[in-house]
Amino acid sequence: MTIKLKITDYQEFWAEANQNNPPKPGLNSLGIIQEIPRQLGTGYVQTIEVYPHLWLSILDNEYHDNVLFQIPEWHHSLHFSFLLAGTITTQHGGQLGGGYSCISGSGVQPKMNLNFTKSRYLGLEVHISPDLLATFFPDETGEIPQLLRFLTKGNDWQTLLYPEITTAVQGVVQQIISCPYRETMKRMYLQTKVLELIRLQLFPILAEQDQLPESPRLKPDTINRIHHAREILLASLENPPSLLELAQIVGVSDRTLKRGFPQLFGTTVLSYLTDKRMNLAQQLLCQGNTTVAEVANKIGYSNLGHFAAVFKRKFGILPSQCLAGTKSFLGS
Repeated sequence: MTIKLKITDYQEFWAEANQNNPPKPGLNSLGIIQEIPRQLGTGYVQTIEVYPHLWLSILDNEYHDNVLFQIPEWHHSLHFSFLLAGTITTQHGGQLGGGYSCISGSGVQPKMNLNFTKSRYLGLEVHISPDLLATFFPDETGEIPQLLRFLTKGNDWQTLLYPEITTAVQGVVQQIISCPYRETMKRMYLQTKVLELIRLQLFPILAEQDQLPESPRLKPDTINRIHHAREILLASLENPPSLLELAQIVGVSDRTLKRGFPQLFGTTVLSYLTDKRMNLAQQLLCQGNTTVAEVANKIGYSNLGHFAAVFKRKFGILPSQCLAGTKSFLGS
């Protein structure tokens, strides 16, 4: 028997589960622990904020039936997922578990079906803000390394990778799940192990850096023009020009602008514009003397749902929660 669930059904199951069994302090007094919905099976998910904007979820549960989750298009954050028991597959051939992990880049995730089998699931997931990649794994300029920027797509389609689980990765996952410490010692231990786990996943990608040709160098005049383009974006967040219009204004081709902007600023024109819009939105909301609709309109968003989705992808909370003073997305 296979149960088919839409995301709304899944959310309703969790809302009911949290109402009947409110989240409790986590194992060994760290984070919170939630029982999975009884309609799906038995077990729990423990969630721990290891660093600000870096979350660890440890799961151990068993499904009563096969489950097909129908996931709509949505803005996805950066995740690293691992299963020591159980397997999840997609209709596109992706597989998590059974010897494979998953790296889900930030960006727009397309519609997909996730197939869960009737079995036990034991593993963990790491949620990390893309900005933290530049903090923990910077290049020589302090930015996200060029070869990792495909993991931060902004409003573009996300990247999905399914690396094979190495012995080293499997060992670290097991150490995290079996951590014997409590409270402060446990947090320190998990901080070290989570970063080690991310490093092990990213190392094969970064190891290719020396094998790739360098990007063509930009001429000084071109660099000045692209800097001018950035200044124009900052001055017109509410109604910015299109990429083609921006390129024409500063006197370069749109191809040169698309190629040169990431070289200078580490992100695409669209992602840069979105990031600055969201930063301004957060500042306005924190002032507390406006409405969400007014802020959305001020930074050029006519669709409140789209604005809320992009804002939550960046900050982990909804604009309304920011306006109300919410500090964490835990439980939102």
